[in-house]
Amino acid sequence: MRALRLQPQTVMAIYAHPDDADVAAGGLLARWSSEGCEVHLVVICDGAKGSHVTKADSASLRGARREELQFAADLLGAATVHGLDRPDGEVVNDERLREELVGLLRKYRPEVVLGPDPTATFFGGVYINHRDHRETGWALLDAVAPAAAMPLYFPLQGPPHQVQQLLLSGTHEPDVVADVSLTIDTKVKAVLAHASQLAGDDGAIRDMVYGRAVQAGRMVGVAFGEAFRCVELAF
Repeated sequence: MRALRLQPQTVMAIYAHPDDADVAAGGLLARWSSEGCEVHLVVICDGAKGSHVTKADSASLRGARREELQFAADLLGAATVHGLDRPDGEVVNDERLREELVGLLRKYRPEVVLGPDPTATFFGGVYINHRDHRETGWALLDAVAPAAAMPLYFPLQGPPHQVQQLLLSGTHEPDVVADVSLTIDTKVKAVLAHASQLAGDDGAIRDMVYGRAVQAGRMVGVAFGEAFRCVELAF
């Protein structure tokens, strides 16, 4: 395990649901934006099914989650937010999604892309990784390598761009930890901004976010951290 030392100029975070980036990488995104990095956030789903309430209204939930997403992104200092508005539970790593992602990668040209590790399925015998997370992870991997970097893939989406590093969250094989000690409070605020997902239990969510960050930070000797699987792409 090693401490993450990257200082990119432009990064892109690609996640499935409106709250995913904040939970997985909110501290690092906030840290980088505070250091002058341009952060772009891509959210695949509209979030309209993200409720355990039987009589929840999908249209109202979609609107609420869109507002929560923008508020949280503003807290993190994101330069842009792109919602691709796929229905929850219907993400597919197909040509259409890969083309959209390639277009965004070539437009903003990030050095680093963050997103979910699609190889992680089962967690501790108590959680199955959401299908949208896995499909989003596979789509971003395929969009980054090789499609965005090779001109004959989706030629109408602009000139090719080679991403330098991938940081995959929610992984069973972390090998780097980012120090988020200076931005952990911002991360917590961003996670709590997704009020529609919290069922009024802000205290438990706050404790969980801090607790996980303490565990990750301990691996490299910092107060609070976020762990990732790092892939350095050859080019």
